[in-house]
Amino acid sequence: MATWDDVRRIALTLPETVERSSRDGVLEWRVRDKLFAWERPLRRADLEALGDSAPQGPILAARVPDLGVKEALVADEAGVYFTTPHFDGYPMILARLDRITVPELGELLVEAWLDRAPKRLAREYLEASR
Repeated sequence: MATWDDVRRIALTLPETVERSSRDGVLEWRVRDKLFAWERPLRRADLEALGDSAPQGPILAARVPDLGVKEALVADEAGVYFTTPHFDGYPMILARLDRITVPELGELLVEAWLDRAPKRLAREYLEASR
């Protein structure tokens, strides 16, 4: 299963990605200052909303292209992906690092990066990846 080292390694291979810590010490990855993935510990409101189903362990938040993708991921792989009321209406997903495979993590991070990267940079990346 994936680790923060895997997240870091994959994210930093994406063009113009920068890793930094937020004010509260949470790791985040950005492309041209647009956030595409970040460490997302569950907060009190999340724990209350999720109740007994609240996962333990490291959680990665990531952008997805739209709400349909988010809903499909949660429906198809509920053991890996989930959401909380905090993210209702936003194209963001939460992933359990202790349950996501490294290849699937790579796909999630690339898609998140493509969603946030400037169009020209994303196009150049896709052309170079062929």
